[in-house]
Amino acid sequence: MEAAVAPAAPRLVSAGSVVVDLPLLLPGLPSRGGDVLATTAGLTPGGGFNVVVAAARQGVRVAVASPVGTGPHGDLVRAALRAERVDLLTAPAPGDTGVVVALVEPDGERTFVTTIGAEGRPRATELAAVALRPGDVVYVSGYDLAYPDAAPVVGPWAAALPAGVRLLLDPSPLAGQIPDAVLGPVLARCDVLTVNAQEAAHLAGTDPGQEAGMAGLCSRVPARCAVLVRLGVAGCWVREPGGGSALVPSRPVRPVDTTGAGDVHTGVLAAGLLAGAPLLEAVRRANAAAAIAVTRVGGGAAPTRAELEAVLGGT
Repeated sequence: MEAAVAPAAPRLVSAGSVVVDLPLLLPGLPSRGGDVLATTAGLTPGGGFNVVVAAARQGVRVAVASPVGTGPHGDLVRAALRAERVDLLTAPAPGDTGVVVALVEPDGERTFVTTIGAEGRPRATELAAVALRPGDVVYVSGYDLAYPDAAPVVGPWAAALPAGVRLLLDPSPLAGQIPDAVLGPVLARCDVLTVNAQEAAHLAGTDPGQEAGMAGLCSRVPARCAVLVRLGVAGCWVREPGGGSALVPSRPVRPVDTTGAGDVHTGVLAAGLLAGAPLLEAVRRANAAAAIAVTRVGGGAAPTRAELEAVLGGT
């Protein structure tokens, strides 16, 4: 008799586009027409890379379903994904991967300038071929719901995910630029919505710090959907599925670079959910991971599981 084959563990499948970041540490943003001297550690993978690496370093299975280009930036991304043991489900895409220039001020605040490359042109046939299983978590970024060539592909795919697969949506800083016809069906399918305060204001149409703002935000998704508002050092406000809310505190740290902190939070959150952690515990872990990430410069700043456990063990 042949031995039974154990079913594969659930995994995080990311449709979030992976780019290459160029972080520039500045004494301050230049005035229009001016100049400022900056320092940099060079090009590093970023965007959706920060999410999948944060999850992979917690020991869960992770795969990327977005395109990666064929130029030097794409080669850098593929090598980094291999090093982190993240599966790439797509064939090399024509053209190179896009670049994001991250202008980082002394307090860690970042301002982005984004170019769209091969990652902004996903192929419907490749997404349709992704084998999803009950228990999987699918991550979708608002960048891919705003990009002109990606929105008609990623939006309908995310809105039609099979039952048993959880959709984790981060509308991104482009939340206000996503067409309602694209965003609405995705929000209706959403299982976990995670936003920062600025993104929450875009979706709620008012200050999310007010009770009416939170109610407006939650009204955009089904009652079964968890809603997270990341508040930096103040922690993360959580509306649990079906009702009830809590503020999960964070750890006070001195930020050096906040680039990708929300992505790290999302990746560790996904890993916690895949591991079966209760929502508030998954958020607690995500808060701690993001607090570690902002003390490091550039992409790939997510802590390993051992680093995270060491911090959590001391709280």
